[in-house]
Amino acid sequence: MIECARRPRQRPDTNSRRVRAGWLAVGPALLAGACAPAMRPPVETGKRAPDLVEIVTLDPSIHLDIRYATAHNFVGRPVYKEARAFLQRPAAEALVRAHRALAAQGYGLVVFDGYRPWSVTRLFWEVIPEDKHEFVADPSQGSRHNRGCSVDLSLYEPATGREVEMPSGYDEMTERAYPDYAGGPAEARARRALLRAAMEAEGFTVYSSEWWHYDYKDWAQYPILDVPFSSLSRAGRAGF
Repeated sequence: MIECARRPRQRPDTNSRRVRAGWLAVGPALLAGACAPAMRPPVETGKRAPDLVEIVTLDPSIHLDIRYATAHNFVGRPVYKEARAFLQRPAAEALVRAHRALAAQGYGLVVFDGYRPWSVTRLFWEVIPEDKHEFVADPSQGSRHNRGCSVDLSLYEPATGREVEMPSGYDEMTERAYPDYAGGPAEARARRALLRAAMEAEGFTVYSSEWWHYDYKDWAQYPILDVPFSSLSRAGRAGF
């Protein structure tokens, strides 16, 4: 998910092709600048010790579709070297409970993104034009993804393994992405509501501009991290 900084919501350009074309046009010119050491992660104190766990180690039946490890994302190239997803342990365990509750209704969870290193948030901020900054988190503040307490996800059908249709695609920056969008097929809205109910029952809150983005209730208790996936073991615990 392209996490928005917590600001008053503005309606984005509903022409998604034009939005994506604008991002991709400026991306290559700004990628070099994104690597400059202009900023460092915010320093915080009094936070819980991180305990990032790899989601699929808790339940392998949760599917992964890590778009940021591919070129199928708004940057147009991979920004993760590995297609993996992590959350802080309490959030990961809550996610598994939501997944198992949904199984009784004929669905499973597919995860697009979880913990995101702070340097990737900075990259997103710097490759996107200023007039599109409403769609990304300000790295000077960090994001809830950086804390390991946000997850981007949808539903899949266990019988076929296919992701279901929702009112919008993942990372589609149009009004269709809003969790209160009233258009589109009724069946898609019903699945969106089913996902929301299962996640809210386990302590997650949907983000006001993206039906796929959920924040875990204890996000403020965890620090902003910039640990690469390669430093996180297959057992899930970070090598701090």
